[in-house]
Amino acid sequence: MELLWILNSLTPQALIDILLVALLFFGLSFFLRGTQAVALLRSLVLALGSLVLIANLFDFLALRWLLEALVPVLIVAIPIIFQPELRRAIGQLSRFGIIVERQPDATQSTGIIEAICQAAEKLSERRHGALIVLERKQNLEEYVRTGIALNCDVSPQLLLTVFWPKTELHDGAVIIDGSGRIAAAAAVLPLSSSRNITAPKLGTRHRAALGVTEVSDAVCVVISEETGRISITNAGRMIARLDTSRLRTILNAFYGPERSQQQSLWQQVRDFVQSWLDRVRDQQPSV
Repeated sequence: MELLWILNSLTPQALIDILLVALLFFGLSFFLRGTQAVALLRSLVLALGSLVLIANLFDFLALRWLLEALVPVLIVAIPIIFQPELRRAIGQLSRFGIIVERQPDATQSTGIIEAICQAAEKLSERRHGALIVLERKQNLEEYVRTGIALNCDVSPQLLLTVFWPKTELHDGAVIIDGSGRIAAAAAVLPLSSSRNITAPKLGTRHRAALGVTEVSDAVCVVISEETGRISITNAGRMIARLDTSRLRTILNAFYGPERSQQQSLWQQVRDFVQSWLDRVRDQQPSV
């Protein structure tokens, strides 16, 4: 009888309401998928669900009171426990911003790309590790503050000097801000929280390159110290084994004047949904 009552009481508005709630939980599960928080969240839900079931079945008043008292604690504790995942989700959602405060002009972005390609070629030949972050719409000031402020123009000579192994600034990232200048060197970046990285031998430098693009819309160029291989990361994905010609082409697509400075909202939504689909497909087990 109760089931029939529920089915009869369903209205189009109620169905839309249920669908929105389901989409909300799906979105939350997507951001948590592939991270270390999944196991913790699964255990927490299982434990609380079991306790609620036991308290209701056997009418344990004290246990029920304790569970009710835990609700305010969980409201405060969950944002603290899942802070990295929440930061990652907010970073993903903030990509829908339409206003661009600082962007290098076409001539400047072309010069930056050329300087990076020239430096990458020599760094690769010498097998000097490097990590170069290109800021786009999202501000990277919190990571700039972790490094040594430079505020200077981008040049291949400067990049080669910074990443020379015997300098004090080589161990860290160079961040090029939205105005097209080197804001800082030796900056500390967040490491990737994904457990679905296909290459198990990725070092800290490559995981940092992936990590900063998971929490922002930045583009990152990384050069391996062991192999000299050039890679580029964007939106938590890595394109590896690049030569300077392909690096130049990809940078022009992601950062250069060929890329639209202000995309339409529909284009941003389409790109965001496509990145979701790509990541879900990558996480499917191979047969």
